[in-house]
Amino acid sequence: MNPQQTIRLAVIDDDSGFVTVLAKRTEAAGWQQRTLASAIPPEELVAMKLNALLIDPAVLGDDAWDYLEKVCGMLPDLGVVVCAGRSTVAQRVRGLRLGVDDWLTKPCHPEEAIARLEAVSRRRRRARPEAEAGPLMAGELEIRSDRFQAFVAGASVDLTRREFELLQLLSDAKGQVLEREAIYQRVWGYAMAHGDRSVDVFIRKLRQKLEKLSPGWSYIHTHFGVGYRFDPEPADSAALAPPSTAPAADEHAPELEPEGIAAP
Repeated sequence: MNPQQTIRLAVIDDDSGFVTVLAKRTEAAGWQQRTLASAIPPEELVAMKLNALLIDPAVLGDDAWDYLEKVCGMLPDLGVVVCAGRSTVAQRVRGLRLGVDDWLTKPCHPEEAIARLEAVSRRRRRARPEAEAGPLMAGELEIRSDRFQAFVAGASVDLTRREFELLQLLSDAKGQVLEREAIYQRVWGYAMAHGDRSVDVFIRKLRQKLEKLSPGWSYIHTHFGVGYRFDPEPADSAALAPPSTAPAADEHAPELEPEGIAAP
C-alpha cells in the first residue's frame, strides 16, 4: 500500500495488553487508530470516515451479530476484521456471510493483525478504482479528490470541506437519484432529524458556487420529494425541459443548520 495513504482504524476491544501493543505498531506505521472499549452506534463510525475496523465480538455480548450486520450493511466500503477468542466454524462462516472481511483467532500477533487490516484496506481500495483514478471531469468541472477541491478552467470553485464531500458523493453516483436521508447520513455522519433542511441549504450553496464559474452548465438536479441527482447538462438543454409546477424543496430551506451541526 502506498505509504502516503494513511489508514484510519478503529479498534473495539477491551484486551488492554493487545490493544496497547497494536496501537504502538499502527502509530509507527503512520496509521490513525482510535481505540474503543465498547461499541458505538454505526452512525458514529460513519462520521469517523474509517478504512478498517478491528473488533472482538465478546465486547458486544449478545448484540454482537446484530451489530456486525448493521455495521457491514451501513458501511459497505469499510474493511471489517474480527479478532476473537475461540470460535466455531459455524460462527466464522456466519460472520463472513454477514460481510466481515477476515477473522483472526486470539491470541494473535499484532503484526499479523496489521497485515490483515492492511490487506483488507488494500482490497477495498481496489474495489473502487474510480475513486483512485485521478481527477473526475464532468462538464466544465474538474473534481480533485486528492485536494478536496473542484476547478473550472483552472479556477478553484472555493468549496468548504463539507461542500466538497457533498459534491463528491453526488458525482460518484452520477446519474443516480440520492435520497436526502442517504446524503445526510453519508456526509454529516448522523441520522437526519425530521424537518432538517441542511442538505437543501448546502445543495443551494453548492449550486450557486458552480453556477458562478460554470454558468453554461447545470450539474445538480432536484427530484421533488426525493432527493438530488448529479448529471452535467448544458444549461440550454436544461432550460428546454418542461417546467414543474411543484416548488423545489431546496428553494425554501432556511439558512440555519440544526443545533450542533455546524458547517466547517
